[in-house]
Amino acid sequence: MGNRDPEPGPAPEPDGAPDSTKPRLFGIAGASGSGKTTLIEKLVRSIIERGLTVSAVKHAHKGFDIDRPGKDSHRMRQAGCRETLLVGDARWVLMHELRAEAQPTLAHLLARMEPVDLVLIEGFCSSAVPKLEVFRPCLAREPMWPQNPSIIAVASDEPIDSPLPVLALNDEAGIVQFVLANATGMPDSATCADVPET
Repeated sequence: MGNRDPEPGPAPEPDGAPDSTKPRLFGIAGASGSGKTTLIEKLVRSIIERGLTVSAVKHAHKGFDIDRPGKDSHRMRQAGCRETLLVGDARWVLMHELRAEAQPTLAHLLARMEPVDLVLIEGFCSSAVPKLEVFRPCLAREPMWPQNPSIIAVASDEPIDSPLPVLALNDEAGIVQFVLANATGMPDSATCADVPET
């Protein structure tokens, strides 16, 4: 598929182990309905099987809410709390109200997360983080890669013509290898236009 085979980046340590205490980053881009989240699910499971730790950052649509009206936490937020921390026996969630503030940058969000080996990012398409575009010709949508230099490869369910490396969308092992080989640290802030996008 494609005009040339994927070219690996710097070789990872044995078993994909990171060579730094800082997390490596890799983004997944694509049109709505292309299967970005489904691919991320598969990648997370496969990478964890290699003994690595993984987190994810997803940019959601405007006005999203994980809380429910009437719940205590929702009432506290509505009363004006800047942050509300909800804690249970299985997980905890910190909800931060932006109100009139601008959305935080990707660098700011990553700084609030626990250190892991790899962070997969869905959205933040204008950031300089290297990305794989999930592209399905059947959706009849224009690809992102011609206008987005941070997209370094394409995963498709059909043969396509592209100057970028093209991977088969069902080649889970090949995509995992490509992600681990090409994940990088946080791009320099002076060149990272990381305004949140979907």
